[in-house]
Amino acid sequence: MGFFNRNKSENTSRITWNKLESLSDLEQAIEKSFEVPVLLFKHSVRCSISSMALNRTESRWEMSEEEVLPFYLDLISFREVSNAIADKFNVFHASPQIILVKNGQAILDASHNEIRVELIKQALS
Repeated sequence: MGFFNRNKSENTSRITWNKLESLSDLEQAIEKSFEVPVLLFKHSVRCSISSMALNRTESRWEMSEEEVLPFYLDLISFREVSNAIADKFNVFHASPQIILVKNGQAILDASHNEIRVELIKQALS
């Protein structure tokens, strides 16, 4: 089946995303980062590059929630949370963007075509 004929009901994601929809969710994610590293994925549903980065991340994901706890943010719907992430971790806002958080601190910030599962693994080693 070609790319354009892809059935939307097919779920090729290997990630069980935790939703990031409020400032409270963000604070909880940060608290969790003291137990396990947390991945924040900022996604724009209006951007094809963001969709490609999300699909690439989901299809290549091999880590368990004991290794990395993944959070998904629809930054169009929850712009306040996206802005809070930029402020909290002192990172320039981008879309798509990943921020890897460990012990309450950003240890990786990547955007656009830099977003790769291999980069996440490297930051954790």
